[in-house]
This record gives sequence, C-alpha cells and structure tokens, in this order.
Amino acid sequence: MFKTSTGLVRNVHSQIADRIGMSIIRGEIAPGEVLPSEMRICEMLEVSRPVVREAIRVLAGKGLIESRAKSGTRVRPPEAWSHLDPDVLRWRLASTDVDTYLQKLFALRYAVEPAAAAIAAEAATAEDCAAIGAALAGMDNAADNAAFVEADIAFHKAIYLATRNELFWPIAQMLEISSRQSFTIAAEGDHRKRALAEHRAVFTAIEARQPEAARAAALVLLDSSAGDLEKLRAPAPARTTARTPA
Repeated sequence: MFKTSTGLVRNVHSQIADRIGMSIIRGEIAPGEVLPSEMRICEMLEVSRPVVREAIRVLAGKGLIESRAKSGTRVRPPEAWSHLDPDVLRWRLASTDVDTYLQKLFALRYAVEPAAAAIAAEAATAEDCAAIGAALAGMDNAADNAAFVEADIAFHKAIYLATRNELFWPIAQMLEISSRQSFTIAAEGDHRKRALAEHRAVFTAIEARQPEAARAAALVLLDSSAGDLEKLRAPAPARTTARTPA
C-alpha cells in the first residue's frame, strides 16, 4: 500500500509520514478509507509503534487524517488538507503531471501576485526594497540557469514579504517550493533579457511607491512568463521528409 517518496527525510517518523502521506495524496488510500492498524503498519514498514504513532500525529496535524475512538484512523477529504503545508505541497507536486501543476500554479499567481506587488509598493520598508533589488541584481549577474532560478525565486519571495502582511507570507513560502519547477523550465528559454526588464519594472514601481504601476508591471511579467512556458512546453512540430519526384 505504501510507496517510497522522493525527497529528503529528517528522521524515521518523518520518513513513515512521508510514505503514508504520498499514498494518500496519490489516492492509493482514498478519502474515508481506514488506515491499517498501528500494529499492521509497524509490520508492513518494519518500525516501532512509537514511530508510527508520531507519524500519524504529524499527518493529522497536516489535515490528512483523523482518528476516532472505535472507528480507527480515516483519510480526510482533500478539502480538509493543509495544502500550504510544505510536505503536503511537495507530495502534491510529486503526484501531479507538469501541465496540470503549471495551470494551477499560474491561476494562483494571477490571483495574488499583482495585488502583492501593489501592496508592497505601499508597505515596503527600505530593507524590503534592498532585498528585492539584491535579488534582481542576482538575476542580472547569474552565471548559469541554476543561479538565475534561485535569484528569481528570491525576487518574488521578497515581494510577498514586503507586503508586511503576514497572511501573504505563507504564499511566499509555498511559492518558493512550487515555483522552482516552472522557473527552471522557463530558464531554459532565450528570453532572459526581456524577463530582466520586466522584473526591473516591477521593482522600480515598488521602490517609487506606485501601487497601480506595480500591479500592472506584475501582470505583464505574469503574462510573459505564462507565454514563455507555453512555448517551451509545446510539442515540437513534426518533421516532414521531402519526397523525390517520381
């Protein structure tokens, strides 16, 4: 029932939580289904009962399962899961096809990113602007795609933090995980010069305290990013072979 997940684990109980969590996210254990007993899980995964109990506690804290007296431990419906939790997000990304993942990611980014840029233009401190500017400089000076991606992620995270609104901060942490794949795909394109100019326009508007300009610049950046990914993900055109006239 349980499959090994990719990704790093810190200790035994987190490894067990990782395996059970991935099984739930993949649908191998359906919502409403009862998990095997603690003793059965111990036998299946060859771990001690305290380890299993701690793993169950971790998964319950993430909203994936709930334990009730006499009815066992059941999987909760996806609506109850803590989708901003880093582990839940990682399990979801590992079990979702790339195109579906990108569609959902951009739906979220379109909903919140322009607003975050506008709020940051009003609320950012000097330190916040310095962090955004430093990330932009990191993009400009990146020696390779990996460095560019890291700086790009730092740029967007810094904008969310610059809202000075702690309700935006979990989105920044979530995007740090979820955006890495899309940013890595996009970094393979030949649009870096244009992307830098569009990022700089967002930063300039935030630094100048121009909320609507920041909102508009963020929307332009998103439109371009979505277009770049669409082109990079598009199937290559079929090659045709010229026929020799008879």
